[in-house]
Formats: sequence, C-alpha cells, structure tokens
Amino acid sequence: MIDFKKIDKTWTLFLDRDGVINHEKYLDYIHTWDEFKFYDGAKVAIQIFTQKFNRVIIVTNQRGIGKGVTKIEDVEIIHKNMIADVEAVGGKIDAVYFCPDLESDNRKPNPGMGLQAVKDFTDIDLTKAIMVGNTLSDMQFGRNLGIKTVFLTTTRPDVDTNDEHIDAVYPSLIAFALDL
Repeated sequence: MIDFKKIDKTWTLFLDRDGVINHEKYLDYIHTWDEFKFYDGAKVAIQIFTQKFNRVIIVTNQRGIGKGVTKIEDVEIIHKNMIADVEAVGGKIDAVYFCPDLESDNRKPNPGMGLQAVKDFTDIDLTKAIMVGNTLSDMQFGRNLGIKTVFLTTTRPDVDTNDEHIDAVYPSLIAFALDL
C-alpha cells in the first residue's frame, strides 16, 4: 500500500498520457492536437499534483510514430499545448518523455524513460516515486523502476485490479488527486 500522508515535495509522480490525462481513441492513436481531449478534472488534478510533488513527469509510448501513422511534429505540438493548458490552471509538467519505437529499452514496460528522467533530474529518489497509468504495462514499468503504482480504471475495466503490480486503484486522475 501507499501511505499518501507521507507524500511531500521530495516525491516524484510519473504519469502515462493517453487514458490517464486524455481520452484514448479506441484501436487508434491520438494523431493531432485537435484529437487530444483532456479528461474532466485532469488539468486540476495536475495542478494538485504540482502542489504535492516535487516533479510531475509524463512517460508515454507513442507507437503511432514508429508505425508511420503519426508525425513526430504533431506529438511535439500535442505535448507543448498540453503543458501550456496545464500551466494556465497553475499546474506544472516538468518533462514529457515519449517512446516512438516499436521495440526498445525505452518502451514501457521497460524502464528506459524513467531512467532517463532520473538522469535528467538528479533530485528524483525512486524510493519516493509513483507511477499512474491505465494499463498493466504502466504498472510493470513502475515495478521495473522499483516504484509504487496507481492503476486508473478509465479504459481497461477487464484488468484484474488485484494484480501484484498494482498498489492502488482509482476511477480517474482527479479521484486520485483528491485523495492526496
């Protein structure tokens, strides 16, 4: 279990993107900013996380780039606009790491993006970090980094939430934020 009372400005929060911050497209990818739709309360959740955590970092697989169906420039625009919208409500995203590869050490559940964040932000202490995601791959990523995990039931209601990779379960990002 995670003792949320112990979370302070020495902790880091890793967030997946699609299905966590924004709506996923069924059997497809978010290709452009016009397709990116925040979940209700997601921006406020990140604003709350900004007050509670030292770092808020996005780690997202973006296989559409590797498959040649999504342009890297469009993903960069999505991330730039997402950050700006979060900042407009007083939130902060310290970094966005994305993996366009179909297979690599950076693709979740492998820990590459998290290890890159630790290299880039030397104040990250993985004993004080949480991964929030909506897939078992996200939860395995968290375990591969040795950190706590929070599973959101936004898009995968069939996942067994008693899975050993899951420490806590919430219906949405804002529900988790309001519980801190």
